[in-house]
This record gives sequence, structure tokens and C-alpha cells, in this order.
Amino acid sequence: MKIALIGYGKMGHMIEQVALARGHEIVCKIDADNQQDFDSEAFAKANVAIEFTNPTAAYDNYLKAFSHNVKVVSGSTGWLKDHKADVEALTKDGKHTLFWASNFSVGVAIFAAVNRYLAKIMNQFPQYDVTMEETHHVHKLDAPSGTAITLAEDIIGNLDRKTEWVKGFQHHADGSEEGSNAVAPEELPIASIRRDEVAGIHSVIYDSEADRITITHDAHSREGFALGAVLAAEYTQNHTGLLTTGDLFKF
Repeated sequence: MKIALIGYGKMGHMIEQVALARGHEIVCKIDADNQQDFDSEAFAKANVAIEFTNPTAAYDNYLKAFSHNVKVVSGSTGWLKDHKADVEALTKDGKHTLFWASNFSVGVAIFAAVNRYLAKIMNQFPQYDVTMEETHHVHKLDAPSGTAITLAEDIIGNLDRKTEWVKGFQHHADGSEEGSNAVAPEELPIASIRRDEVAGIHSVIYDSEADRITITHDAHSREGFALGAVLAAEYTQNHTGLLTTGDLFKF
């Protein structure tokens, strides 16, 4: 498979390593300083472009790739609020193809399935309140993480007593703190911690007067995310429309 990389930072470099190890070819690498290469012959040859850039650039990157009929795999989250309907229209009936996920880790996909199942069980036990915590490296700009938001929305979809997620306690990269997990009963607080070079830790905590149940996913490195992105690209090569990890992982 011929792959183009949109965004060539730490994640882009790791995706390149994984893709090459799996026998794929990197035909184009686009970063902030060579945006003109979207219109290159090399980019147009790609079967799939894997996009990991900043949240504000993602939607425009999709449009540039689609203009050359290149399918896109993306882990960017910032476009959802303003462009969700636009992307759904662009990918309707397979006109263009976007595989999007807030997290490509195989382990996180399994964790998300466990999270949904646990929320269904806990819907029967109102004595347990639920909170969430996510911890990432100090370079991460968004909070809560896209993965945390996806996990929270899955909880809300299966737990009748929660209607929305809100920002909880925040520990910023500069050491400053704000916010609280003391929220309204119908709200699900997400605490966000920024420290060191943590690849990503997500925890869901159900607490009662009697006991506490916690499930956690702790990423050791970015390698799991890179592998998942390449697996998504392999799947996307032969599928069309708006795709998600639910299409790739059948559990």
C-alpha cells in the first residue's frame, strides 16, 4: 500500500516505522513547511493518507486530500464541533473516505468496549458515582483528551443518571491547578493531569460508600497508537465512507 503522511512529528515518524515494517511504502510526507506537496504527483498516488496534526488544521487537510481522491485516516479531534455535518456529507455514500478515531490503540479499543459494558452493568447500581481521570505529557494542548471525551460519551449513553461530561480538576503543565470534581449529580467530571512525558493514562472510577471499582488503560509508548493507525489504513484501503474503530474491531 502507498501511504502519505500528513504531519511528521513524533507520531508521524513512528507511523512511518510501523508502516515500513509491515511492507508499505511512504510516498509523501507533508508538514507545516511543505503544504504545496498536497498538489504533488506523489501525494495523488497514495492509497491512504494518515493525518496526525493539530486540531485546527485537520478539516482543511481532509478537504485537500479529498480533492485528490485520497482516502484519509485521522486521529485529530478539533474538527468535530464545527465540521461534523460537513464531513458526514462529504463521506456520504462513499463519495470520499475518512477513518476517524480519537485513539487508534488496540488496547484502548478493548478498554472502550469494557467501559461500555461496565456502564451498562452500573446502570443498575445507583449507589456508585462515576468520575474519570486522564493523564498526558506536558506537550498536549487539549484537555480533556479526545479519548477521554469518547469514553465519557459512551458512559453517558449507557448510564441513565449521567447526562453530560464536564471538565473536573485540572493540573496544568506549568504546575498550576484549577477546577474540581465536585459537580452536579447528573454531570460526569473528567480530571486532566499534564506531567512529564506520559504517553496516556485513562481511568474510569465508580465509587460508593462500600467500595470502589476502577478500570485503567496505561499506554507505555506511542507505538500502540501508530500500529492502530496503520491497521486502520489497511482497512480503509478496501472500504469507503465514514469509518471508525467500531468497523475495524468487531467487539
